[in-house]
Amino acid sequence: MGFKSLLIRPVALKIARDIDHWANHALQAQEQVFKKLVSSGRQTAFGRDHDFDGIQSYDDFKARVPIRDYEGLKHYIERIKSGEPDVLWPGFPKYFAKTSGTTSGVKYIPLTNESMPNHINSARNALFNYFAKTGNGAWLDGKVMFLSGSPEMDETSGIPTGRLSGIVNHEVPAWLRGNQMPSYATNCIEDWESKLDRIVEETLRQDMRLISGIPPWVQMYYERLLEKTGKATIKEIFPHYSVFVYGGVNFEPYRAKLEELVGGSIDSIETYPASEGFIAFQDRQDDKGLLLNAHSGIFFEFIPADEIFDENPTRLRLHDVELGVNYAIIINNNAGLWGYNIGDTVQFVSKNPYRLVVSGRVKHFISAFGEHVIGKEVEEALLSVAKDQKVGIVEFTVAPQVSPPKGGLPYHEWFIEFDRLPENLDAFSRQVDESLMQQNIYYRDLIEGHILRPLVIRPMQREAFRQYMKNQGKLGGQNKVPRLSNDRKIADELSDFVQKV
Repeated sequence: MGFKSLLIRPVALKIARDIDHWANHALQAQEQVFKKLVSSGRQTAFGRDHDFDGIQSYDDFKARVPIRDYEGLKHYIERIKSGEPDVLWPGFPKYFAKTSGTTSGVKYIPLTNESMPNHINSARNALFNYFAKTGNGAWLDGKVMFLSGSPEMDETSGIPTGRLSGIVNHEVPAWLRGNQMPSYATNCIEDWESKLDRIVEETLRQDMRLISGIPPWVQMYYERLLEKTGKATIKEIFPHYSVFVYGGVNFEPYRAKLEELVGGSIDSIETYPASEGFIAFQDRQDDKGLLLNAHSGIFFEFIPADEIFDENPTRLRLHDVELGVNYAIIINNNAGLWGYNIGDTVQFVSKNPYRLVVSGRVKHFISAFGEHVIGKEVEEALLSVAKDQKVGIVEFTVAPQVSPPKGGLPYHEWFIEFDRLPENLDAFSRQVDESLMQQNIYYRDLIEGHILRPLVIRPMQREAFRQYMKNQGKLGGQNKVPRLSNDRKIADELSDFVQKV
């Protein structure tokens, strides 16, 4: 054990004990967070507009605070941007996290002095907890890398404004900064491919031990390293590389390819960060699901996903959730987001402690005929068959084909970039279709009732999705290919990349 890991080990053990404690007292933690949030909210314009003085219980809160997305809070955000204090949270935000929205244009998510520990400490907790639970702290004694967006900031009425990953870069604690890669100058490069080339040059001869990023962009980094060095595996370049940290997408579609590039499996830590808050993280290597961050300044609500667009949906506290139900996740936090729909859906896999999996996006589903197929279902259907047939999946997305060009019944169209094509694509398609029918009874009814024909797979050219993302100006960083669309926008763009078979 090196000097830094030896020094930090007692801290890691204490943090792990603290995590185990609050994980076993999540309901009490949520009650405390709720009371603190309401108390602080009384001092704000939002609190006055919504009679926070009259809130004594969760039922009181639900009666006064409606569910909103960004558009519903935008007029409050605009007041902050114009220089007004105490609008959503006392004082001014410390930062604005700038994100792109499909309906609201650019979104400005407030981050406050009180909310920043949720982002920074939660990431630290995930790493230190891993150290404590596995004994692997060797990554602290070498170089670590976070593939992220540019840390360069603008200002909005004096409030520093940038991407969340860039903001976090400014908040990296001193104990980690000396180990961190890439350099600040390299991180500021906007063009992803130019940035990646520079990162390869900077890290090539470093003792890389931990790498964090979204899987498809980490895969690009691996491939560039191997191309540059002529080595067969990443382990030959970085023999002490032992931990991969990721979030934002399901790792399983990428696992086989990344492990092939690395030269075997290594430990991974899944996280669930968002601009609005750090929601959950993997606390055990051998348990499914992510531990809900119940004590970290966010009061969570959950709405059954099929009610999210209802005028008066059912709103539940953590106390009332059930296992295996698809919920839209709603947050109230100490950055001043109230009744805020972040657009994700989750399912709980455990209530002791509360662990969840991300099942998709509220707007990423297919229900052109009432089937309401979600991301978790298509991922499990495809990956189970791919694993059985030892077929690698590079990337994929699914869209409805309501009006087939050649006539006939409509269908779900799957655009898949394979590492190698299945020996029998028709048989592969049938098995995926059967797997999806087993998970979604509405889809099965539509197939068996001859409303839909079985799914159709379009094998894609090599690097089709990377080229698509590049064409969209979304190559690298925190950008992700949507797994599902209820329209043809992405599908029509991808049609030019379909492989002739």
